[in-house]
Amino acid sequence: MVLFLIGLGLGDVRDVSVRALDVIRRAYKVYLESYTSILMQGTAAMVELYGRPVIEADRTFVEQGCEQMLTEAKEHEVCLLIVGDVFCATTHADIFVRAKQLGITVKTIHNAGIMTGVGCTGLELYRFGYTVTVPFFTDSWKPDSFYDRIAQNMRANMHTLVLLDIKVKEQSIENLMRGRQVFEPPRYMTVNRCLEQLLEVEETRKEGVLSADMMAVGVARVGTDTQHIAAGPLASLVDLDFGPPLHCVIIPSKSLSDMERAMLGLFPPRSYEPQPEVAAPAQAPAAPSQ
Repeated sequence: MVLFLIGLGLGDVRDVSVRALDVIRRAYKVYLESYTSILMQGTAAMVELYGRPVIEADRTFVEQGCEQMLTEAKEHEVCLLIVGDVFCATTHADIFVRAKQLGITVKTIHNAGIMTGVGCTGLELYRFGYTVTVPFFTDSWKPDSFYDRIAQNMRANMHTLVLLDIKVKEQSIENLMRGRQVFEPPRYMTVNRCLEQLLEVEETRKEGVLSADMMAVGVARVGTDTQHIAAGPLASLVDLDFGPPLHCVIIPSKSLSDMERAMLGLFPPRSYEPQPEVAAPAQAPAAPSQ
């Protein structure tokens, strides 16, 4: 029948579109791709809203073929839910291609993604160059190919969106070698860790691409009520508390428009301060009398 690739948006389970919700509620099965990104509310909140069980499709499920899901989609309507927009990760394009090769009809329902969501900073979206991802460094593994992309963007007078690593359902080397299905606690890279690693790479490469006094923007939880943005010299952001995940970083072009400067000026370097939750009204207020 049909494989639906459905974007969930960035911030809240309620960001799902009405059209998507109709499909989810009638589908034979509902899968959630749960390793390229996450909604921090978790699957329980989705189940409550959708009124349907949600099957988590982890990294192994997605990268090793999704055979079960694709087989089911040959006979039924099946949904794969994706945080953000559908095609922000090549993983989902790969699923699209494989489904098409099997003769499965694929329909896409889009939503907001981080690639457009960062427009909340006021930086002009058409001035963004290559997007890069910074992985967690280890003592023996410190890949730095992102450094060259940032340099390329800077030479072209473009901004760089830096996506930060998340580790969900990861195994330690020991457990992997022993074949034990034991997983490490989830880890989400912070703005702080990212900036420290960027400066570490600069210290190694010494090519003058990055510096402590260059402008940077830290962004957390785009699209949520607790969204937090701080812009300023890179060194001024390293020790700030940006609050819970998910985070990203932007390295702006050295040449900003007047509007971009005005917008970034609204977000001085400051730590995130949680606000007390406001209880929702027990019922909607009555309509005013005419």
